[in-house]
Amino acid sequence: MREHLEALDGQRELLKVEREVEPRFELAGVTLKAQQDPERALLFERVRGSKLPVATNVYSSRRRICAMIGAPDGHFCRRWNQLLDKVSARTEPATRKVAEPPGLIGGKLSDLPLITYHGKDRGPYFTSAIYLAKDPDSGVPNLSFHRSMFVSDRELRVRLGSSHDLAKYQKRAEETGRALEAALLLSVTPELFLAACASLPIEWDELALAAELAGAPIDAHPGRRIDLDIPVGAHIVVEGRFLPGERRAEGPFGEVLGYYVPEGKNHVFEVLDAYWHEDAVFHSILCGSREDLTILQLVTAARTYRHLSSVLPGIVDVSCAPAFMNTTIKIRQQYEGHARQVLLAAFGAHLDYNKVCIVVDDDVNLDDMNEVMWAFVTRGRADRRVIVIDDVPGFYRDPNRDHWGRLGIDATMPFERRAEFERKAIPGYEQIDLADYTGS
Repeated sequence: MREHLEALDGQRELLKVEREVEPRFELAGVTLKAQQDPERALLFERVRGSKLPVATNVYSSRRRICAMIGAPDGHFCRRWNQLLDKVSARTEPATRKVAEPPGLIGGKLSDLPLITYHGKDRGPYFTSAIYLAKDPDSGVPNLSFHRSMFVSDRELRVRLGSSHDLAKYQKRAEETGRALEAALLLSVTPELFLAACASLPIEWDELALAAELAGAPIDAHPGRRIDLDIPVGAHIVVEGRFLPGERRAEGPFGEVLGYYVPEGKNHVFEVLDAYWHEDAVFHSILCGSREDLTILQLVTAARTYRHLSSVLPGIVDVSCAPAFMNTTIKIRQQYEGHARQVLLAAFGAHLDYNKVCIVVDDDVNLDDMNEVMWAFVTRGRADRRVIVIDDVPGFYRDPNRDHWGRLGIDATMPFERRAEFERKAIPGYEQIDLADYTGS
């Protein structure tokens, strides 16, 4: 994390806060203000109650994330799926065993920045919490994000979510009366962070994706109290185990959709050890902010792109901005009815998130919703170009059915009349530099 921040600082993409800030609400408030400029990461050099500085807004820039994965052309979906293809074909080990690095400092959870983000949050949360665990049967490791509520130096309460691989691991361990060992990783290197964001088949290894991103196996040292190899690129490590048969109150918490999730009975993580690099920087993510949404939008779009490209021709790109539950698909029309086929296929590509799907032609800017809606209202009838599918389940846990149903919008030109929709253009516009005319 520190090396990455130093690189951003050298590129003038790091904003530093030198004055001391409170971890309760103030840090989150300053983070939200700073994200009006999404290109710059933010470093709080002094946070009351902890010796560790705090970094936020590290992954809010789409441009930076594309550079991290080797997609300088900005086509995240295509490059991400090339990496997944390499993971599926990989035969060499994902990790390389090394000795524990020198300079690690032992401590308590309460030595870390304990950040409370929103007014009704039950308490401090670790929001960039990546859990490493192994499948109890196959031994395949998994990396995944799970919000973690601080209770004490010995206990975290964690919402696993039944659809996640880690929840399935925990359930199988619990059925035999065993605790599931895991390591909470914080302030990890970009390749580990991005690998944890991926949604991979349960038999795949996220560490293999991290190795593809890094271009080399991931160095890992033996755990101190658990039987797991800990990636050296995790600068803060909390070793522990999920207790079988234990569920305790967690929440409310201000989650990604912008609302509070209510109190629930969630999993208990017993802390066995905590340690970090002597120069560690704590990574904080403000849930539902640009940093949280940008990476979620990108990996959701890549998943939809992968599915659509495997079943239909003419798929150019996919975007899930500005809200990750809407999906906009750019196509190169091949035949009449092509857009409608794409809509129907897109609904099944991600049953949780593809709630509103829009298809546009390849001359439309996916990331400009003004242009997307312009295409819809100018390229045909509104009443014949909308698909409403009733009573399709949304989130796996949605008792009020707020996320049921699907809406599809065809914003493409009529296939046989495309020549009538040639966009107007001003010759020489692209070469004009306004500063040549205004002097500023």
